Amino acid sequence: MEALIASYGDSSSDSGSESPAPPLPPPSELKNSQEPTTALPPPPLSLLDSPNSFGFLDFSPTAQPSRVRNFAHVEGNYAVHVYIPVHIPPAPRKEMALFLNKLASLVPGLHAVDVDVPLDVLRKDERKLEQVALGREFHISLGRTVPIRVHQIDSLVTMLRQKLQIQRRYWIDFSKWEVFVNDDQTRTFVSIEVIAAGLAEITKQIQAVNEVYKLHNLPEFYKDPRPHISVAWALGDISNSVKKVVEEERRRSTIGGSLQKCIFTSNFNGIECRIGNKTHKICKFSEE
Repeated sequence: MEALIASYGDSSSDSGSESPAPPLPPPSELKNSQEPTTALPPPPLSLLDSPNSFGFLDFSPTAQPSRVRNFAHVEGNYAVHVYIPVHIPPAPRKEMALFLNKLASLVPGLHAVDVDVPLDVLRKDERKLEQVALGREFHISLGRTVPIRVHQIDSLVTMLRQKLQIQRRYWIDFSKWEVFVNDDQTRTFVSIEVIAAGLAEITKQIQAVNEVYKLHNLPEFYKDPRPHISVAWALGDISNSVKKVVEEERRRSTIGGSLQKCIFTSNFNGIECRIGNKTHKICKFSEE
């Protein structure tokens, strides 16, 4: 099985040691980003095109799903990430922690995503492994993590709200342990993929984000997106070692030899857009 490739600027995504995002400019430089009462027309391309072209940036669809930037920081640019926040319920954490414990014992060098604590350290205390590695917020990315200019912020947030204003609640099944490797093979990720319940809804939301990104001359998401959260990472391409353990866990967790047992289920609780160090709530829920 060849190395799986993904770049869902998460989480997840999605993990690593990204430099902190630059602070947002003073309020005087930013207009209120609240949703207007009427829809806005598409912004002029001349406005959306930044004087600094993004042509020199690496927007490869196989860039790593981590907090490490795959673009250089430029003054006046702010990283934007659109995502669904995900919390793992307490009940399934214990079994998941047992798997991570086993994985860490067989594959050295793994770290918990975002907190960047080695799993070898956390596995010495089962409670810490559950709380630190699995007890925080994860993300399903709906768009690439890319830089935008300050003059694009209001327009981007407003259009995202217009496209995704009303959403129905739905359940998301995280059913499959998976291994992803970034394009330049500098990082390997242990992730949980959405392959059943919630996949259709998330795919539609990705398409909506793509439309907004396209209007702002930003690179769209990947042709065949694979929604997931990442829970651990390691330096380099160690996918072969990780896959052996992951595939064994898959066999163990199948029902009747074919049906994949759900690892955990989470309720869709909204969409957020983080720009720099500010988080914007994007959608409201329909009562229907």
